[in-house]
Formats: sequence, structure tokens, C-alpha cells
Amino acid sequence: MNSRYDVAILGCGEAGIFAGYELMRRCPGLKVVAIDQGADIYSRSCPIVAGKVKECIHCKICDTMCGFGGAGAFSDGKYNFTTEFGGWLTDFMPKEEVMDLISYVDSINMEHGATDKVYSTSTPEAQALEKKALEFDLHLLQARCKHLGTENNLKILQSIYETARQGVEFRFRTAVTRIEAIGEKGYRLTTEKGDTVECTYFIAAPGRSGAEWFANQCKGLGIELINNQVDIGVRVEVPAKVFEHITDVVYESKLVYRTKGYGDQVRTFCMNPYGHVVAENVEGINTVNGHSYSDPALQSENTNFALLVSNRFTSPFNEPYRYGKHIASLSNMLAGGVLVQRFGDLVAGIRTNEHRMSKSFVRPTLTAAVPGDLSLALPKRQLDDIIEMIYQLDKLAPGTANYDTLLYGAEVKFYSSRLALSGELETAMDNFFAIGDGAGVTRGLAQAGASGVKVAQVIAARLR
Repeated sequence: MNSRYDVAILGCGEAGIFAGYELMRRCPGLKVVAIDQGADIYSRSCPIVAGKVKECIHCKICDTMCGFGGAGAFSDGKYNFTTEFGGWLTDFMPKEEVMDLISYVDSINMEHGATDKVYSTSTPEAQALEKKALEFDLHLLQARCKHLGTENNLKILQSIYETARQGVEFRFRTAVTRIEAIGEKGYRLTTEKGDTVECTYFIAAPGRSGAEWFANQCKGLGIELINNQVDIGVRVEVPAKVFEHITDVVYESKLVYRTKGYGDQVRTFCMNPYGHVVAENVEGINTVNGHSYSDPALQSENTNFALLVSNRFTSPFNEPYRYGKHIASLSNMLAGGVLVQRFGDLVAGIRTNEHRMSKSFVRPTLTAAVPGDLSLALPKRQLDDIIEMIYQLDKLAPGTANYDTLLYGAEVKFYSSRLALSGELETAMDNFFAIGDGAGVTRGLAQAGASGVKVAQVIAARLR
């Protein structure tokens, strides 16, 4: 089947969704198609979450990562109003414009049921916390934050989908195998079924699961790629009371520290008060993540968060994505999936086994994680950075460095090699745009959605 559209969007994660939504609003009647290898928001179902299996069975298409809503669909829906983290959109446009776009995306979310409650870092309590953190050389990044909640996040996406499908054609369970330029006619996408989609304007929003494939397609098209960073670390799980005095004030505390041992930057990321540690599949590699519910009945007694060491590579190395996958695959090799170790065992150079884990005061929320030794999977430099950071956090949140603190690995945040883009997020090829996490320009719900809106506004202006 061959089809012609005004705009084709590759990927239905946060960036792709808001690109399509904004085009529908601004250009009624425009012929827009959004294509994703995953399912619609109602049909996505992970066998582990459904209780059918205990461990990842490596589905051909991961419903946790792919489909309407992308990897963020099953997150706990933290929405950060900031340019300090969450992506690099300020490399392409002024800070004020980025903040306006983020607020605009939030207004759409609120139309579909998002909360109006905001955790602010400008309160006296938050300011006092920032000052206390500085005493220990920990830097609390300033950002207002909304917590949508895992269950509410899904409801919001379902509502957005019902509205968007009125003006956007969605093709799910459709994997694109090739992107090619067809001169003045624009671009052609070929699917694994042999169908083609042609379009005048092309928006690439491949998401994390399609990042490596998309980078290879860009190389084939001769589009310049710039090395991006890869973040490697662990997910920490502690009793919720350890961080209660912090999460009650700012909820999503982004604490950054520069290690004395190597001078590397380590940061907390994706903090989930009373949350659950979960496994996710990125192109056949099991990594770890976390989420939390708004409903108290669904909450745990623990808080989890990531500790990530940022690595940026220089020439001649140009495959940070593959490097991150390799690190994650080592823990998979050792544990058959996600590996977990007690902090005290790690420091003592002892492998955590089932017997030692049974004695732990902190009970793991990811019960499928296999006790083991993180020092056999993570590079020494990153592991040294993480240990130093945990001792530093213990000064601000006593109990973080307890013997029974749990460390899950590996947590790896993959960012595609960033494309060389204009201020309108356009590649060197006319009317070919790249947005979202998989294109290496954002890393979170807020800026991903903002990047989608920005490109839709650019296209709408050109169509006038």
C-alpha cells in the first residue's frame, strides 16, 4: 500500500504525540500520519506487569518502551518546569521560548486531567534544603515539578489519544525499515510489510527504543551526527523515611555532585518516593528504572532513585549508545536480567547472594532482580563515583549509606548521537525535523513534548 501525506511522524512517544496534536490544532484538514512499531495506548501490555511471567521474555516489540506514549507512558509522570535538566533545547532556542513551550504542553495535559499541584523550589523549606545541601558540596537544581502518577499518566495519555486520533491517522504495529529522500517530493518511509508512506514534511521522533536504528538511517542519508553523552549508574532503594524530609519538600530532587576521586559529575535522577523499582527492555537489553503511584494504596515503603555518572566521548570513538548497551548487557549476562546488591556488600567486596539478601532490612520492590556483584558489571571508575556519591548523600540524608541500601544495575540512559540541527530543529535536509529523546535533543516528558510543539509550529508557519 502506497500513501501520500502532508506530514509523517515517526514515533508516538511524547515528542511525536505533541507534534501531531499541535498540527491538528493549527492546521485542521492537514493530512498527517503517525507511525509506531508499538501498540495504541489501550493495547500495550507487558507480560511481567500482567503477571504472566516473572522475568523479561524479550518480546520482539517491547510494550513497555514502544507504542503510544513511548517509554514515558509507564513512568510516574514527573513533569519538570526547567531548562536546567531534561534536555538541550536551549542549544537551539532561547530559554524563555523553551519555558513557554513547556508551560504550553502542561496546559494541554491539564485539559486532559493533569493535576494543578506543583512542587516548588522557591518555598522557604526548599531554599533551606538547597543551603543545607551546599554545606556538603551537593547542588540542588532548581525546578518546579508536577507528579502526575503512573496511573494518572496513563489516563491523561488515553484522553489525548482520543482527541488526537480525530485529526491524525495512527498506524500502530508498523515498523519502518528505511528512510529515503525523494527530491522535491520530500521523503519516503518503507515499512517491514513492504508498504510505503510519502510525505512533504518528515518529523523523526524515534524514542529511546529506536535511537540506534535512527542514527544508522541518518548516517546512510549523510546527515551529520554529533557525539552525545551516555549516563551509566545504578538505581538506589532505601526506606522512604530516609529521604522523606527531602521528597516532602521538592519531590523530584536533582542533586549534582562532582567527585573528588575523578572529577566526574554524578547526579540523582528520577526520584520515586514510596515507589517501585521496575525492569525495562531496551532493544533486548534489560535495564532498570523506577516509578511511583499517586494512590497511597499502591505505594511501597521505599523510595528509589537513580545515581548516574555522565560520560561524554570524543573522537575517534563515536558509538556511545553501543557502549551503554554493552555495560548493561554485562549485568544481564551475570544475572539473566537486573542485578541487585546491598551497598555494604559492595563496599566490602562481597557478592550478595540469596542468603545475605534474606537478612536485609530493606526489602526489594523488584523481586525478580537477582542478587549478585555489581563490581563485575560496572566499570571501576563509575562504581567509585557512585560509592563516593552515596557517602556524600548520607550527610544530607542519613541512612543512604546503610549496609542494607539496595543497588540495582545497570541503569543506563541512552541518548542517540545528536543530529546537527537548526534553531527550528531541522536537519541539513529541507523539511526533515528531529525531536525528542531518541534524536538526542531531550531527555524527559517536558522538553520532549516542547520539541514536538515547536516543530509543529514551524511547519504550520510554512504552510500559511
